[in-house]
Amino acid sequence: MVSENPLAEFRRECESTLSESINKLSLEIPPKHLVFEKPPIWEFGQFASSICFELAKHIGEKPPVLAERLINMMEKSKFSLISDVTTAGGGYINFHVNFAKFSELTIETVRRLDDAYGLVKVEKPMKVIVEHTSVNPLHPIHIGQARNPILGDTIARLLSARGHMVSRHYYVDDVGRQTAVIAYGYEKLGRPKPAEKPDHFIGKIYTITSCLVEINRLKRELALARAVSAEDNIMKINRELDDWMSVAFELRSKYPELFEKLLQKIGEDEDPEKAVGELNKSYEAGDVKAKQIIREVSQLCLEGFKVTLSRAGVFYDSWDWESDFVWKGLVAETLQRLKQTPYVSILGGVLEFEAGKVVDDLNLRSKLGLRKDYIVPSLTLVRADGTTLYTTRDIAYTIWKFERAEKCINVIGMEQTLAQMQLKIALYALGYGKQAENLTHFAYNLVTLPGYKMSSRRGRYITLDEVMEEAVNRAYEEVAKRSPQLTEDDKRKVAEFVGIGAVRYALLEVDPSKPVEFKWERVINFERNSAPYIQYTHARACSILRKASRKPENPKYPLLREKLENEIIFSLAEFPEVFTGAADLPKPNMIAEYANSLADKFNTFYNLFPVIKADPPELSDARLALVDAVRIVLRNSLKLIGIYAPEKM
Repeated sequence: MVSENPLAEFRRECESTLSESINKLSLEIPPKHLVFEKPPIWEFGQFASSICFELAKHIGEKPPVLAERLINMMEKSKFSLISDVTTAGGGYINFHVNFAKFSELTIETVRRLDDAYGLVKVEKPMKVIVEHTSVNPLHPIHIGQARNPILGDTIARLLSARGHMVSRHYYVDDVGRQTAVIAYGYEKLGRPKPAEKPDHFIGKIYTITSCLVEINRLKRELALARAVSAEDNIMKINRELDDWMSVAFELRSKYPELFEKLLQKIGEDEDPEKAVGELNKSYEAGDVKAKQIIREVSQLCLEGFKVTLSRAGVFYDSWDWESDFVWKGLVAETLQRLKQTPYVSILGGVLEFEAGKVVDDLNLRSKLGLRKDYIVPSLTLVRADGTTLYTTRDIAYTIWKFERAEKCINVIGMEQTLAQMQLKIALYALGYGKQAENLTHFAYNLVTLPGYKMSSRRGRYITLDEVMEEAVNRAYEEVAKRSPQLTEDDKRKVAEFVGIGAVRYALLEVDPSKPVEFKWERVINFERNSAPYIQYTHARACSILRKASRKPENPKYPLLREKLENEIIFSLAEFPEVFTGAADLPKPNMIAEYANSLADKFNTFYNLFPVIKADPPELSDARLALVDAVRIVLRNSLKLIGIYAPEKM
């Protein structure tokens, strides 16, 4: 017998057995849907039901007595995957797996389905757009931003494996002051060709230009404040100016030649801030010259991004330029439609969207998970100078996405929670209620490096390129130490997939709601909870099978009687449900946690019990089949999170 979900087979038998016993009670009030949980102690069984606590209230009987009655009513002759049913904990009914049969069902299912095992398909596939990364094209992707592409890529992999039609989108945020700043500095330098990785080069220009423009602006404000003797304002501006001057000193020390060139060129303009503002307005208006320069510098940065992300195993189906939605009139059209609702007004010269009023009028608090006393802030749609804001443009972009998909997932940091909620509220206001309900903000927390404070404006950040290179170098040292017999070429190949896998795993194994503290001693660790550890475990399973030099021909699964063997088998059976949970929630860290737990159990098993030399031969065959099943499930798990499963390390 083969089942795509062995654990579901056991659960179904538990449900039918318990339901039949309950029906014999002839209750006037039928029980709710039966729910099973895992007992806290393995010896108590593999599934437990608390139904007796609910039923006891209706029939006036104590839960332990009722539990005994229900168990006595069960027809044990019908048991197949159940070996025994017991009572515990003052009224719980515990079900014990018949591992003599369950082991065969699980192991044979895993081995026959192979790379399809665990990847249970959804009944109704959907067209899904996963928008992720979307780092502004201003500087290299740094480690603080790197969690986004890894989470987004893994979510896309999970949904694809679940059977959905997934499209991976990158939203190029090329409209706004920041891109105007970088284009301004780039043009001042005469549009030079990068002599290094383009995004690194662009990052230097952006940081220096931004600093010099700010200093110029503050000096002008200081002069005006002094002219009217505004002492409080003078003190405030001086503090800001001192801060930026320290940034300039640091940047001048790091990039002396580039700093001096930009200082000279930007110094030729009387008001650089005004020049940047005009460039920004011209670009949004579709001016040909502005389009040419900003698109050129953005494309340069994206070229660097693609190299970085490709090495990390991250790819996209579509690159969506924010400016295209402006120039094609989609943003203007969306604004016009919003103006026709009763929720838009002009306040202080700016166009405001009264999101809170929408929430109250359409009774959205429960749908949005908002407290009754929470006041939803209004959203500025258009500034006084006529330029739109990011969230305004994002409304048009989201409507565009829903013309191509039934569900959209935005992988965006927690700091954007309010903006993402306002975006959803705007959809409701425009009549896109169904789309709003199918819009998911996948929020995640920050990445921190102990003892290091990143600052984009100071050009002080650790790039994802640097992190991956360091990870590969550290992996090489470890591989060379552990496997000196490998050729130099093989050591380099192993180090590459181990290092990259280590970075991916470190950024996704923590619950998204919690911050990631990036520590090398955890990232490159062959002994516990890391990609190298799980990869090494997979390679170990492959090594056992190679050394056996035979396939298990006559496995006797009832011989797998050790508690640890049964725990591994039960873990293998759980994989399909772990996968569906990780894909449907979505929660990528569930796969990482599962793979690490399975690796832990398998390594303990490897150290305690012989496999190839186990006696009798039928036990050896059963253990070889178990090793093969572990190999398959570890490989499938790693593939889902974008990590290579090596056969040798």
